[in-house]
Amino acid sequence: MLEVTDATFERDVVERSNQVPVVVDLWAEWCGPCRTLGPILEKVVGETEGRVELVKIDVDANPRASATFQVQSIPAVYALRDGKVVDGFIGAVPERAVRDFVERLSPPETEADRLAHAGDETSLRAALELQSDHPEAVPALAELLARRGDDEEALALLERVPESAETRRIAALARVGAAEVPDDVEAQLDALLERVKDDDDARRQVVDLLELLGPDDPRTARYRKELTARLF
Repeated sequence: MLEVTDATFERDVVERSNQVPVVVDLWAEWCGPCRTLGPILEKVVGETEGRVELVKIDVDANPRASATFQVQSIPAVYALRDGKVVDGFIGAVPERAVRDFVERLSPPETEADRLAHAGDETSLRAALELQSDHPEAVPALAELLARRGDDEEALALLERVPESAETRRIAALARVGAAEVPDDVEAQLDALLERVKDDDDARRQVVDLLELLGPDDPRTARYRKELTARLF
């Protein structure tokens, strides 16, 4: 279960729903029925073992995210798949109703799913033999390849699935050619920013390094602003 904010909504809900169905629980601290429903949602979604994911949004702290669903009362629960709301309900419904709701989102586990869950290279490749665009196996294998330096294969593999925050991070990992954020990342960024105005490759390298830093690193926002200022 993940706490989502206005700042992370696009990444953790909309983009993530391209990979797996996402259940959004809209709640607030003062809402008694929310406290009743929350544990039921966590239990039932947890039983899917990753085939469905649950996120929670505090409507008081995150007005923009809650406004997306035009919430009139809480608890309110919505399911997203491929960036769109596909189901939902209002109120603290019984566990059986929650279970029916989640089961509609969670197709039976396939052999490819089981192989992807194993996570080792042999199993991931076997999963892709069964389903070439498996949404879990593709990024998992691509990251494994990128971390050991098989960058071209990793990038080719990522072309099989829709772009997401996860695939952008792995692609950046492959293009940068480093398993982790370089120790001298700020020096690299400072040098690259001097060239971005007229150098497409430098711009791409800056973006890739910022993907590796991730949205939670305070340097990301600072250097993105600097990049925009240099370009415009």
